[in-house]
Parts: sequence; structure tokens; C-alpha cells
Amino acid sequence: MLGLITANIQRRRARTALTAAGISVGVAAVVALLALSAGLNQTAGQLVHLGRADLGLFQREAADPTSSVLPLSLLPRLRAEPEVGEVTPIELLVGDVRGAPGAVVLGVDPGGFVARLLVFTAGHGPTPGHAAVGDGLAQQSHLHVGSTLRIGDRTLTVGGIFHSGITEQDSGAIIALGDAQAIAGRTPDEATTFAVRVSPTTTAAQATRTLSRQFPNLLAISDPSEATRLGVNNQLISHAVLLIVVLALIIGALAVANTMLAAVLERRRELALLSTIGWGAGQLGGLVLGEAIAVSLLGTGAGLLLGLMASKLLPGALGLSAFITPDLTVWVLGRAMLIGIATGLVGALYPIWRVTRMRSVVALAQT
Repeated sequence: MLGLITANIQRRRARTALTAAGISVGVAAVVALLALSAGLNQTAGQLVHLGRADLGLFQREAADPTSSVLPLSLLPRLRAEPEVGEVTPIELLVGDVRGAPGAVVLGVDPGGFVARLLVFTAGHGPTPGHAAVGDGLAQQSHLHVGSTLRIGDRTLTVGGIFHSGITEQDSGAIIALGDAQAIAGRTPDEATTFAVRVSPTTTAAQATRTLSRQFPNLLAISDPSEATRLGVNNQLISHAVLLIVVLALIIGALAVANTMLAAVLERRRELALLSTIGWGAGQLGGLVLGEAIAVSLLGTGAGLLLGLMASKLLPGALGLSAFITPDLTVWVLGRAMLIGIATGLVGALYPIWRVTRMRSVVALAQT
């Protein structure tokens, strides 16, 4: 049977190639979206602990972390909570650095723990009109103390170079809270998030539960794996991935069904002869199924390669390579492979039904 499957696939090479190409595009889209979605969630999880915070507080139901708006008037109440050791406001800016659109900029209180924990290799911390840049951004953009850095509509002087050990911070910049509020168009009593360090007598999980109960309009997150709760945009991405998976399965299955049905109709005489010499309905159906799976495997293999390339190239093409790193795991590739194989199985159902219903005498008469 394997010989027949190989011969039948090679018999109509153009048709086989087109069907496999359709499947490969769907599989590639699934691989790229799954990898980028996982990478985006991973980045969002790292945002929770920017500045060495134990947990982050965001506006509940905000579309994404950068659109969260918190009033600074909440700070005294938060600092009064026994579970809270320190809390400092952060204004988060993404895509505002000229020449490095993927760089994350943090606007911080110079007296807060985020600024205090920075280790400077040159210069000093952020002050009004002066930015501290991570050594990764400094190397990428050839910056040094005294250079100018364009953030939004403002030009700031580089006052220091730091290293924090957090990729997002080291590839970005830290500026004074007032400068960040002005760039973001916020009032002086607003910030994006509150970074919290818990007291020594409690844990981040306990503090998260307490703060969520005391401040129901805030979203407290301490576990990076819960970063998908940060906003509805992550949910939209997840829904988009599911939609792409369903569309890829439907379109690929229709392509396989069309190819296999055409092959069945063209080979009615051959199939009837096989039936006459003793092939049962199960063997004929297995032949069609084997051909469909073989085509799907060809498309899936090509799709995996295309997906790997797309997931690597897209962040750079969009200028987000510093902010989003695709998370290509065995599970991501495995899911895409399962979808590609499922495409062949679903697409073969109707052609299998047709061939198993075919009567050899009638088929021979029609040919």
C-alpha cells in the first residue's frame, strides 16, 4: 500500500504541491502566532517584576499595561497596609524611544526603591531632564554619559548607564516620573502602575490576596504566569490564535478533501479493479487516508519551517525585537503538527466515504 500511496502522490505533483502549500501556510500562521503570543505573555510577566518589585498593581480591565491609569492619591492607603513594605509609582512608556521602538521606558520616583536598586556603571540616576539608560540600550544605540536621547516629543540628556540584570530594563531607559507623565500626556497625580515590595513578615501571594480584597478596582499580580490577566489585548490575541487555528483547519481540510475527491473520481477504474481482486472497503479507505496524511505531512513540514522563520523575523520587522521574543517550545511545534495532521484526517473523511460506497461493477461501467 505504501508504494501505491507514493505513486499516487507523485502522479499529480502540481495538485499535491498546491494542497501541501495551502496546509503549510495555515501551519506557519499557527506556529508564528503561538510563539509570539507565548513570547508576549512572557514579556508581560516580566513587566510585573520590573524594578525588582514583588508584585505589580494595575488598573483592572485596562486594555494593556501601558493604558492602566492609577491615581497617586492611593499611595498613602497602600503604604498603610501591613503587608506592604514599600510602594512606588511607575509610568510605563513603550515605543517612544527614537531609533529603538521596542525599548521600555520607566518613569520613576527618584527616591523610590526602583531607582535606588539600580547599579550604575557610569554617571548617576534619573533626574528631571536626565535619563539613565540600560547598558543594553547604550550599546545598541551607541549612547554614553552626555549623549542625547529622544523620548516622545522630548530630548533628554543621558546622565547615567546602569545594569539591572532584567532584560527589559537593561534594553530600555529610566527617567524621572514627571518627565514620563509629561511625555505620556498624564497629569502629575497619575501613573501606570504601582510597584510593591512586600514586608518581611508576609509573602507576595498573601499580599496579592489582601490587596485584591482591599482594592477591588486594582489588579494585583505577583506570579508572571498570571500575566495574561493584565489586559484584554492578551485575551484578544488568544482568541485570534484560536480563530486562526480553526480557519487553518477548515481551509486545509477543504483543500485536502477537494484533492482527494478529485483523485478518487479520476481513479474510479483503478479502485474498482482493486475492489474486484479482493480489496475491501477498509483497505480502499486506508489508501485514501494514507494519501491524505502524506500530503498533510508534506504541508506540515514546510509549514513548521515557514513558521519558525516568520516568528524569528516578525518582531524585528515590526521593530519589537527588544520587547517581544518568540517562545518556540516543543509544545508550540507539537500543536502545529497536530493541527496539520488533523487537517489531513478531516479532509479525507468525505473521499473515504465515497470510495467505500463505490461498487466495483458500477465504477467499471462508468469508466
